[in-house]
Amino acid sequence: MNNLVEELKWRGLVHDIMPGTEEQLLKEMTTTYIGFDPTSDSLHIGSLVPIILLVHLEQFGHKPIALVGGATGMIGDPSGKSDERNLLDESTLEKNVAGIKAVLSRFLDFNSTDVNAPILVNNYDWMKDFSFINFARDVGKRITVNYMMAKDSVKKRLAGEGEGMSFTEFTYQLIQGYDFHHLYKTHHCLLQMGGSDQWGNITTGTELVRRMNGDGAKAYAMTCPLITKADGSKFGKSEGGNVWLTADKTSVYKFYQFWLNTSDMDAEKYIKIFTFLDKNTIDLLIAEHLKALHLRALQKRLAEELTTFVHGKEELEKAIFASNAFFSPTMDDLTKLDDITFVEVFDGVPNAEITKEDIARGIDMIAALSAKTGFLASNSDARRELKQNAISLNKAKVAEDYKITEQDLIKDKFLVLQKGKKNYYLIKVI
Repeated sequence: MNNLVEELKWRGLVHDIMPGTEEQLLKEMTTTYIGFDPTSDSLHIGSLVPIILLVHLEQFGHKPIALVGGATGMIGDPSGKSDERNLLDESTLEKNVAGIKAVLSRFLDFNSTDVNAPILVNNYDWMKDFSFINFARDVGKRITVNYMMAKDSVKKRLAGEGEGMSFTEFTYQLIQGYDFHHLYKTHHCLLQMGGSDQWGNITTGTELVRRMNGDGAKAYAMTCPLITKADGSKFGKSEGGNVWLTADKTSVYKFYQFWLNTSDMDAEKYIKIFTFLDKNTIDLLIAEHLKALHLRALQKRLAEELTTFVHGKEELEKAIFASNAFFSPTMDDLTKLDDITFVEVFDGVPNAEITKEDIARGIDMIAALSAKTGFLASNSDARRELKQNAISLNKAKVAEDYKITEQDLIKDKFLVLQKGKKNYYLIKVI
């Protein structure tokens, strides 16, 4: 069996690893689980790393378990949080759990009959009938308060300026630890993986496995680094918020553009983390990229690989088509886009709104460029640019005497003004 840990290390995907973990993974097929917190009905790109880890596990012959925290989601993980989170009601959690299961099913075949076929579980299934008395007797007595207090996630909250930590959140590590014990008993799960902020919760689980299953019980832990951007800003955020893995929350075009706009330094790091390209291919890509940074070869390959992985080849081709449509010399390609993608292609381009009544009356180009939209500062600026043949409407040059009518509308609601080659302005007709 190939060395999974070695593979993950060169990709920058190992932060902490418990002694004996690498040896266990080399010895035999090892059942391994990663948990997903159901705080939303979808997953964003911050969850891509654990998904990719599960895929790597399967590719290396191990058996991955994806756990959706229907029970732990009712409490909220305090790791990395400065304040207590609002508790979700049961119906919201059910919706979120179903959404996350649907996302995970796109990357892992839970219906496979292979010996190392992935498994999908929900910890609510084994926690829902667990009484508080039984939990306190069977689980609570196994771990001391001293041990729990020593965890960073607890110490930081208790030392902070907030209201401290509730008993509810304090018990989180025990509940997550019990998940590990349950999966050890039912699936012979020996390893838990997660982000570096989960180290405390995961090691509590390894302790519970040992203390609840006798001296011979073994359990292992491995975490990956939390992904950061080179400029220090938070990974996974765009100007519009999270970048999601479902097209209803983040369109495929915007998803593709997010990776395409990655900085050179981040692209070199992300190509290793977020793709399954082998080391030789990546080394050649980086060398090619460094020879001609302006061609952005690394960003293009990163965007292509990730968009294909998350949304499929057909959706990638649509995203590339939309990206190229903006620079097309005519409006033909842009008119083929759906309304949402059309607006997104012009994201960041200055825009204004005018009414259908304005269009019905006809608008002369001077007004369209200045008074009605503010694209140019004044009527005199508009006249000068028009006389210099510098103005285009819907990518076709227009003269000073041109009048805009309903016949010019794209999709019955848009007009595209342009000064020179690079200055665009979008008019939305309401």
